[in-house]
Amino acid sequence: MSLNDDIPFNRNFPLNPGVVDEVAPGIRRIVCNNPGPFTFTGTVSYIVGRGHVAIIDPGPDDAVHAQALLDAVRGETVTHIFVTHTHRDHSPGVPLIKQATGATVYAEGPHRAARPIHAGEPNRTESDDWDFRPDVHLRDGDVISSDGWNLEAVTTPGHTANHMAFAWPGRSAMFVGDHVMAWSTTIVVPPDGAMIDYMASLEKLAARPEQLYLSGHGPEIQQGPRFAQFLIRHRKAREASILHRLTKGEADIPSIVRSSYIGIDPRLIGAAGYSVLAHLEDLVERGIVATDGPPTIDKTYRLLAPLG
Repeated sequence: MSLNDDIPFNRNFPLNPGVVDEVAPGIRRIVCNNPGPFTFTGTVSYIVGRGHVAIIDPGPDDAVHAQALLDAVRGETVTHIFVTHTHRDHSPGVPLIKQATGATVYAEGPHRAARPIHAGEPNRTESDDWDFRPDVHLRDGDVISSDGWNLEAVTTPGHTANHMAFAWPGRSAMFVGDHVMAWSTTIVVPPDGAMIDYMASLEKLAARPEQLYLSGHGPEIQQGPRFAQFLIRHRKAREASILHRLTKGEADIPSIVRSSYIGIDPRLIGAAGYSVLAHLEDLVERGIVATDGPPTIDKTYRLLAPLG
C-alpha cells in the first residue's frame, strides 16, 4: 500500500488556461498555462468580489495570463492584490497587474528562508521570487475589507516561511495557496520551508471553520478541515516510515527515499529527498534522530534510541 492511499486525491481539473470559471458566488478563477510536475495543470489565480475586486496570486511573469486576468475584470476596478507566497509561479505576475490597475499589494512579506543557511547550502534558488515586496505587510488575523467582501490573513508557514492563506468567513472559504492541494501533497524543501511549521499550520487550518479550500493548483476541496486531517495523518505516516527505515541502521536520504517513496515519478525524486530532509530536521530538533553536525541533504542519519 502506498502512503498516499490514505488521502482522497482529486486530479480531475479540466479547466483550460485563460477560461474564467466562477467556482463559488463572488469567486472566479483562471488557470495559467504553466503545467508541470510541481504545478499540475498550472497556477490558479482567483478574482474575489464584483465591481471592486481583489486578485489573489497573479501567477508567474506571463503576459498572456496577466491579460486573461485583466480581460476577466474588464469594466471592474481591481483595488487589491493578495499573494499567498513568493514562489516564481505565484508572485512574479504582480508587477504586470499592479502597473495596469494601480492596485495595492498585500502579503506576509518578502521571501526569506525558514532557518539559517548551513555551510555549503545555496542561499537562493531559481524557484524563489526574491524581488517581491508587498505594499502592505499583513499579520495573522488582519482583516482587509472592500465592497461586498472581506479577507482575513491567516499565517501558514511551512511550504515557505512567508506563506499566508486568506479566509473569507462569509463564504466559508479559504484561499490556501500551496499549503493544501487536492491533487497532491505539498512539497516542503528546507531551508525554504520547514516541516515543523508546515504541520503546525495544517493543525491551525484543521481547527478553523472554513469548509471550501481554494488552492494554488488543482481543484477546490469541499471539506477542507477534514482534508487537512488526512494530510496530517499522511505526514505522520511518512515520519513513521522514515523511522522504520532507521531501525534497520543509519541511512542517507537517497536510501530513505527508495524505501519510503515506492513508484515515485522520477522527476520528483529530488523533491522527495528534500521532503525527507524536512522530516529529519524536525526529528533531529525533537531529539529522536541524530546526525553529525546540522541536518543537510548529504548527511547520514541514525536513531538516538530504540523506538518504543
